[in-house]
Amino acid sequence: MFTTVAITSLNHPDLTPYRTLRQSVEQFRNGKFIAEGTMVVERLLESTHTIVSVLITPEWLEEYRDRIGSRREHITVFVGKKELLNTIVGYNLHQSIMALGKIPAQETLASVLNQSLPPHLFVAIEGLANAENIGVLVRNCTAFGVHAILVGETSSSPYLRRAVRNSMGTVFKMPVVHCTNLVETLKTLQQSHQCSVVAAHPHTEEHHIHHIDFSGNCCLVFGSEGHGVSPEVLSACDMPVAIPMQHGVDSLNVASASAVFLYEVMRQRTRTI
Repeated sequence: MFTTVAITSLNHPDLTPYRTLRQSVEQFRNGKFIAEGTMVVERLLESTHTIVSVLITPEWLEEYRDRIGSRREHITVFVGKKELLNTIVGYNLHQSIMALGKIPAQETLASVLNQSLPPHLFVAIEGLANAENIGVLVRNCTAFGVHAILVGETSSSPYLRRAVRNSMGTVFKMPVVHCTNLVETLKTLQQSHQCSVVAAHPHTEEHHIHHIDFSGNCCLVFGSEGHGVSPEVLSACDMPVAIPMQHGVDSLNVASASAVFLYEVMRQRTRTI
């Protein structure tokens, strides 16, 4: 169900989230997120997430009319010219559609464990501030079968604007647990769920990725872009594990490292790659 509202300016009060597109942290605090572009909005329309509104051009509305209309919730569809939408993002918007959604109810460790079958595979992030990296990491997690992402108290949310965009909407398929104390969450996984906790650590010579058995319950921990996993979180992990690299390269981007680790986990678990 939807109602269309023709607009010639951005002064409508319900357009505030679009006008303040770059204030994604504030939107997150209000329990909302912005989806941009066809692929991201299409995945939002296919998801169970609540959609509040859509901002679209008349031409694109004809393309999406049936899909928007098939949703159960009532959606306000703001229809404006492409030039108006361009003023929001500050450049020529090739895919003239955006949507405002509600961040889903908080998942818990217990709920994501109940929703998935062992061997469980989780990814924990600590101190990640770059939303683009988080978005790509979420996309990697979805591609390689991660059951949930555990967001530490010092990390940014996967529902920030650039994270949603760089995930290509795969965040709508990925359970997200926001941890108030990541160390305690990791200990719970170890002690109550027989989960091996592995820290991605480029500066260790003790364990390399191809020597580790990932066939059981596992949680991979990725640290901040600049400093890696903190000593406190590292001490809570079972082992630090590195990706072997040529001399002169000390580390990979966290999104790239996550892809390498997750590919190795899937390779071991399927044995068909």
